[in-house]
Amino acid sequence: MTALDDRPLAAAPPIPLAPGSGMRERTAELLRLRQAVRGGPGPRATQAQHARGKMTVYERLEKLFDEGTFVEIEGLRRHRASGFGLEERRPHTDGVVTGWGRVHGRTVFAYGHDFRIFGGSLGESHAEKIHKIMDMAEAAGAPLVSLNDGAGARIQEGVSALAGYGGIFRRNVRASGVIPQISVMLGPCAGGATYSPALTDFVFMVRGISQMFITGPEVVEAVTGEKVSHEELGGADLHAAVSGAAAFAYDDEESCLEDVRYLLSLLPANNKELPPPGDPAVRLDVPDDEILQLVPADPNQPYDMREVIARLVDGAEFLEVHEQWAPNLLCVLARIDGQTVGLVANQPRHLAGVLDIEASQKGASFIQTCDAFNIPLVTLVDVPGFLPGTTQEHGGIIRHGAKLLYAYCNATVPRVQVILRKAYGGAYIVMDSRSIGCDLSFAWPTNEIAVMGAEGAVNVIHRREVAAADDPEAARRTLTERYREALMHPYYAAERGLVDDVIDPRTTRAVLAEALRVLRTKQEQLVPRKHGNPPM
Repeated sequence: MTALDDRPLAAAPPIPLAPGSGMRERTAELLRLRQAVRGGPGPRATQAQHARGKMTVYERLEKLFDEGTFVEIEGLRRHRASGFGLEERRPHTDGVVTGWGRVHGRTVFAYGHDFRIFGGSLGESHAEKIHKIMDMAEAAGAPLVSLNDGAGARIQEGVSALAGYGGIFRRNVRASGVIPQISVMLGPCAGGATYSPALTDFVFMVRGISQMFITGPEVVEAVTGEKVSHEELGGADLHAAVSGAAAFAYDDEESCLEDVRYLLSLLPANNKELPPPGDPAVRLDVPDDEILQLVPADPNQPYDMREVIARLVDGAEFLEVHEQWAPNLLCVLARIDGQTVGLVANQPRHLAGVLDIEASQKGASFIQTCDAFNIPLVTLVDVPGFLPGTTQEHGGIIRHGAKLLYAYCNATVPRVQVILRKAYGGAYIVMDSRSIGCDLSFAWPTNEIAVMGAEGAVNVIHRREVAAADDPEAARRTLTERYREALMHPYYAAERGLVDDVIDPRTTRAVLAEALRVLRTKQEQLVPRKHGNPPM
């Protein structure tokens, strides 16, 4: 195994020394060979990679890991295949670099395709290298990062290449929920190769250089007659905003890899550890008067929930997952008083914060990831209900909404709910209410918890009375106010034990910090079973 260094790249492999050379000569030969391996096929291949706007695999690894910490293994491996001219082309690494290093001082394993060698395509030896590093990551209980820049299965090796992918997929599933798995898309990814990223916890993409699709534009046009570009079919923005396959999208590799490092700093090494602590916040006892200006008392007036989150988390710093997809629900990783938390929040700026099919899928996936890696959940509620309409009903809102419900009910990590304003109907229940098992529920004095809004309730309960009144509008206003005073005042749920306390909004940060502190040692065991059967 070899460690990265700053020695210059060699354009060609060294000439073997004659038998009988001494230790000093042999060592010099080894160093030249290492330099040649890192240089790949030569300067022209590296220049071509740079001309595509992409870094080489070794440059990427240096950006990912703490300086000087990456250790490569099996760098001298070569394929054993023959036919189609392969026996005459046997470059070292076989197009994939594997090893480990440190990110913020903690061990992380990684593999990265080298597009300069066979276009990063996967053959038998290539796959075996990936299998080994995946097995090592799981055995060591450390995160695994894949830097994907490959042209898919190596056609010249036939079914052996396909079997290599099968081994990767099986290991992705085996490690799921055991160690964090992060896929960074830095080039093309087509066909069956796309399923490995889909099986991992987080997918990063870079605009202009990374694409994912099952069938490429040429096949799409041949079969359907539809003309579409690579970016339109499977680019970063498409998967970040439309399909939901990518959790993050960036304009360049540097910022992408920097956020991979930041994400790793928030995650535990494995499912048996807690996330690493950050620096505790100072002066939690100081009330935050500015938060009162962020949320209007009028339940129909929109605001940006991100601004509320920024007031609650350490340093106003957070990492939003799936920012472009299903924007009516926010899923955020951050720290509160030094402790990593996952925040799930309705976003009133988009569709009034309703729950729909995509929001339910997004929230369920995020909750399951947090639960798998011992990350407490904080749910900020301001939800008018589920989105009505035939599109949602025919699209399966019942089934997809149940995914969100199942994820919350199945989560064993500390769970804290804060109801800011409205919380109506089934959506109130699904957003981690006390009835489905949240540990602590708090509400602001602007909360409205009910089966539905007062106006809608009056239209159902007092429909005939309103219709028969001399002044229907005046009667409706009177009955609406009466209903609101009787069943929707901010202390109704607290009086019945469904909210633990109605809190001063200015103290929310301190309340959350204390709740998370006391719940940090929470232990809960699910009933014995092979596994649940969640709605798919």
